[in-house]
Amino acid sequence: MMKAVILLAILAVAPLAADPPAAAKDQKLRTVKGIVTDAQENPLFKAVVQLKNTKTLQVKSFITDEKGAYRFQGLDPDLDYELKAEYGATASGPRKVTSFDSRREVIINFKLDIKQ
Repeated sequence: MMKAVILLAILAVAPLAADPPAAAKDQKLRTVKGIVTDAQENPLFKAVVQLKNTKTLQVKSFITDEKGAYRFQGLDPDLDYELKAEYGATASGPRKVTSFDSRREVIINFKLDIKQ
């Protein structure tokens, strides 16, 4: 009888050890954020920042707020990403976030040379 109780206790705890809780998974996810400014460091409202997953080629876009800020959350730290910013006809070169970078929060700021 005692062996059966111990076996049931082990079986009840085993699934918990095998699958980490959702909160633990969320702690491993990555955030990429930053600001987009012009050459004089004025924030660019409504600039478009694109994030491309280099494995799936899926692209997500974020339109900056009045402070020029953007944010991408819930990114897989085991994947590589490429970012670029656009404002009107002006675009930045690509910036990379790699799986070798262990930071949970990556800050990438863009400075665009806007032609008037």
